[in-house]
Amino acid sequence: MIRLALDAMGGDFGPEVTVAAATAALRRHPELQLVLVGDRDAILRVNDKADSDDTRLTVQHAPQKVEMDERPSSALRNKRESSMRLALDLVRERAADACVSAGNTGALMAMARYVLKTLPGIDRPAICATMPGIHGTTHMLDLGANVDSSSEELFRFAVMGSVLCTAVDNRPNPRVALLNIGEEEIKGNDRVKQTALLLEQSSLNYQGFVEGNDIFSGDIDVIVCDGFVGNVALKASEGVAGMLMHMAREEFTRDALSKLGALFARPALRRLRERADPRRYNGASLLGLRGICVKSHGGADAVSFGHAIDEAVLEVSKSVPDRISTMLEQLLVNQTDI
Repeated sequence: MIRLALDAMGGDFGPEVTVAAATAALRRHPELQLVLVGDRDAILRVNDKADSDDTRLTVQHAPQKVEMDERPSSALRNKRESSMRLALDLVRERAADACVSAGNTGALMAMARYVLKTLPGIDRPAICATMPGIHGTTHMLDLGANVDSSSEELFRFAVMGSVLCTAVDNRPNPRVALLNIGEEEIKGNDRVKQTALLLEQSSLNYQGFVEGNDIFSGDIDVIVCDGFVGNVALKASEGVAGMLMHMAREEFTRDALSKLGALFARPALRRLRERADPRRYNGASLLGLRGICVKSHGGADAVSFGHAIDEAVLEVSKSVPDRISTMLEQLLVNQTDI
């Protein structure tokens, strides 16, 4: 059995989303047990509406909630009885195999680092998410946990991303690249160039530098960057996707002829929407911790949050933290400069 602790109060919608996602996940995964952590009354009210009586779904009361705009330091000090903190405590105590939360990203990272601790050789965890591409998917990290990372930390991010890709995508030798302002060796700052040297000396399948327009090609399995660059790239991508969808709706409803064209194009548009649906890629991994923690988008609906649950189930089944620790130990033996 796999047992997950869900922060039922996290995100913009709380139990309305997490309870629905939980009941659907139990139908998909017969080996799954879920603990909904949060305000018991609020959870049970929603659960009664969902008419779910699955014995694999239990509730643990949490009297506090971390607000979406709360400072991480404040949440860490003052929200020890919050749904987020108690869900992480269950993982630390081995009462759960992983935690899934749609709550405040900064608070979740701070709490997870404090409660679960980092793996040997890891100073800072990284946020890794799956990006859709033309020829497949790409794992990209860091997406906002660290705004200023050293070359040694970027090297470790590459290791963690490579292990995750091998585990969840069954790719034995993932292609790894560094995000840069150009593909030429002379491009980039000293930190990126030093990271490239470390990767070249390792056994990772390092492919060199890639630019921003390569993120969605699917030709690279793992793209590494610091959190500042990664978060800007992620949010810019989300903005472009939203703009294109908005423009498409405007053009297909502009006049009668456009509406007729939309009618004939509906099957293709539906397939396109399904392929590009961001809900399919929800669930970012907080890599580098001694336990598994998956971050869902704060505005996730039940389908989207369900994908974050699926990601946690997959990482538990593949023992991702143990595999990262083993590979790091192997790679760092001869990395005397790190």
